[in-house]
Amino acid sequence: MFGKSKTVDTSQDLKNQPVPEGHHLLEVDDLKMYFHTEDGVVRAVDGVSYTLDRGETLGVVGESGSGKSVTHMTMMGLIPMPPGKIEGGSVFYRGHDLLNMPEAQMQHVRGNDIAMIFQDPMTSLNPVYKIGKQVGEGLRLHRGYSKEQALKRAVELLDAVGIPEPEKRVNEYPHQFSGGMRQRVMIAMALACDPDILIADEPTTALDVTIQAQIIELMQEMQEKNGNAIVMITHDLGVVADIADKIMVMYAGRPVEFGTADEIFYESRHPYTWGLIRSIPEQATDEKKPLTPIHGNPPALSNLPKGCVFSPRCPYATDKCRAERPERFETGTGHYAACHYAGDADFIKKNAPDTSRSRKVSVAMLDQEETKGGEA
Repeated sequence: MFGKSKTVDTSQDLKNQPVPEGHHLLEVDDLKMYFHTEDGVVRAVDGVSYTLDRGETLGVVGESGSGKSVTHMTMMGLIPMPPGKIEGGSVFYRGHDLLNMPEAQMQHVRGNDIAMIFQDPMTSLNPVYKIGKQVGEGLRLHRGYSKEQALKRAVELLDAVGIPEPEKRVNEYPHQFSGGMRQRVMIAMALACDPDILIADEPTTALDVTIQAQIIELMQEMQEKNGNAIVMITHDLGVVADIADKIMVMYAGRPVEFGTADEIFYESRHPYTWGLIRSIPEQATDEKKPLTPIHGNPPALSNLPKGCVFSPRCPYATDKCRAERPERFETGTGHYAACHYAGDADFIKKNAPDTSRSRKVSVAMLDQEETKGGEA
């Protein structure tokens, strides 16, 4: 890939084309990606749907192995097939079908229109090429920059993501960078061509808390400046609490809850979402409270349990949960949860986290009734 000069095909620059009327910037509908292995069929992505518009941020949350990364690598055409196979669904970007797009055009989309910050920077960076060459590759490929122009822009990008002495560091190799620095290089590469959609796969995992805040702030500044959309993939709900407009919670390859950030944090209806909320460390107080873990392990995707996939770990599971796969319960706002009891108000009020508005209302009503009873 490196060192080859290629002509920029501006006719395929989808980023400058309008979104068709009645459509969204990105539309994912019932996407399914299965891996056919000797041990059976691994249902890594099993029915993912969402829409995204310019200026929006979607948080995709779930434990490792829940299908978050595979979903978006499938969209980018980065899954080897075989063993992978798209078993159904569609992905449209500005009205163009990404799953059936010719590879030549898809190469122009990747990095220019849709960019991805990968989770493991050490394996994503080429160890035998200097950092400046790798950061500038997209600019030469998609923008037609000369070698000198690309190197100059690479210095500016490294400076923007907080790497000291960028003029010096562009001439160094990945092994000369710390894990956090390599992560910042990956972010610089993703931002190079001002992508329409930025997919950030655990972008702050290797960074300390201070740098995490800086990187998230940088992504938000880029979004405010260019109006692009962001997909933030993470296992930590706390990371997307302040930046996500919408949140999709995934478990065992399936979306189990979807809604606005406000709905997920304060009106969630799925026990798995409750478990993720309860596992967020509380702000420091005088009272020491242990973290509340989700007991057990996610199921093997080649041998999913019958019924609700979360039932073996769910403290509220019933025989119905273990026997029948739940349908999605949807509210009028587009908020949904795949749980048999998501529409049961009493179940929600009794078991939801303390942050739940439904639970707070229920507790307040009980307190009022007790007060009235005492006065009587």
